[in-house]
Amino acid sequence: MENREIQYISTSTIHPSNECHNERNQRIELAVWDLMLLPHQYMQRGLIYYYPKDQETTCMDMIISQLKTSLSRTLDHFYPFAGRLATTKHCDNMKDDDNTTFTSVYIDCNSSGVEFIHAVADVTVSDIVMPTYIPHIVRSFFTLKGVMNYEGQSLPLLSVQVTELIDGIFIGCSINHSVCDGSSFWHFFNLWSEISRGDASSDNNISCPPVLKRWFPRNADYPIRLPFSIDDKHFVEKYRYTTPPKFEVRIFHFTPEYIAKLKAKANSMSERESHTDMIVSSFQALLAHIWIAVTRARRLDPEEMTSYQLVVGNRARLNPPLPNNYFGNSFLIGEATSKVSDLLERGIRWGALLLKKVVMSYDDTKIRSYCEAWMDKPELLVLNDKVSANTLMTGGSPRFNMYGNNFGWGDPVVVRGGISNKRPGEITAIPGSVHGSVDLEVYHSFETLKAMGDDVEFIDAVQKSSR
Repeated sequence: MENREIQYISTSTIHPSNECHNERNQRIELAVWDLMLLPHQYMQRGLIYYYPKDQETTCMDMIISQLKTSLSRTLDHFYPFAGRLATTKHCDNMKDDDNTTFTSVYIDCNSSGVEFIHAVADVTVSDIVMPTYIPHIVRSFFTLKGVMNYEGQSLPLLSVQVTELIDGIFIGCSINHSVCDGSSFWHFFNLWSEISRGDASSDNNISCPPVLKRWFPRNADYPIRLPFSIDDKHFVEKYRYTTPPKFEVRIFHFTPEYIAKLKAKANSMSERESHTDMIVSSFQALLAHIWIAVTRARRLDPEEMTSYQLVVGNRARLNPPLPNNYFGNSFLIGEATSKVSDLLERGIRWGALLLKKVVMSYDDTKIRSYCEAWMDKPELLVLNDKVSANTLMTGGSPRFNMYGNNFGWGDPVVVRGGISNKRPGEITAIPGSVHGSVDLEVYHSFETLKAMGDDVEFIDAVQKSSR
């Protein structure tokens, strides 16, 4: 199956359906959280569906037409996706002897359109869902692999590939990460499926329109001026795509019942005897559990340090908070660190407490201070610098609405991701198909993933999905 080819049927450009909308002729300045991701790759997430049972009245041509039409209508609300990144040069003439040139980056909402590809693969849904390790053919279900966000000046900010399987459909999206984060990604996906299945009686009657205005600190001078240009050859050379080390992907499924047991263990009186009385959450206990398992599987030296980096959402932490439907990026990366021997000996509560303290440290004051300092001295996030042999990093969220994306022919079977932005040691958290369950999509070497699978203490906790 690994060597089966993808057959590409057609490529189209989809534009917003209401081309005359005046609001589209605007620019959306990028905020701190957007700009720091310029040297990252596009986000890639997708959903698998079984082919509609009523094949006599539904054919693939009808499905493709329905998806294109509903996508066009969805772009009426998420019209920045149909634009391109652009730059403006600024000269700082505040000092007579300083003619430094600065650059600002924005989304030019010019309705250039998004890419839509129809492809066919000779595989079944079970070929993708059943193997222990995610088959490599899934990587071919996404476009724009290896494309960096700053390349959105000439390339589409959103590319959709709909791959027709023997008995199913895969809808994969590649989205420029400087345009939005995972929260906005799934907001877009939710609205697209809502419009496709006909729940929105009109374009003015959608359930949750996006808020497109970007957030900047109070009294901030924007657009934010960068001391470099993303179209400069030195910038491109410095931040060009580099091929990651080889890795495999395995999904570990945790039932609501076992997650509750992990939380209870982490918060039990026996676990709390030598620590604070602070209560840790279910998710913190789960991540501590996998932090310990990966550390054991890596066979790290007990005297070494290990760290866990978390993507911490900012929306609810600001005062006033950002609306849930804020469109863009809104997160920072926190890091918990422990000596390997401490983590393995002190166990799940120790790891969970370290993670909780990181999350709790991010409040309105810290977030604003970070953004203000960043504007004074911009620092880009480079993926290679963030994940090392002793580090884990988790993004995503089990709270995103992924399994509610019914386009009109049923709920999705599973969620799958591409490999852009991925390195060994990365973990993506996604909801399981059963309410309250969590899937952890772990990217690592085959040897480490196999060691985790052979770890009796860890694997006893993992409930293999029956999907």
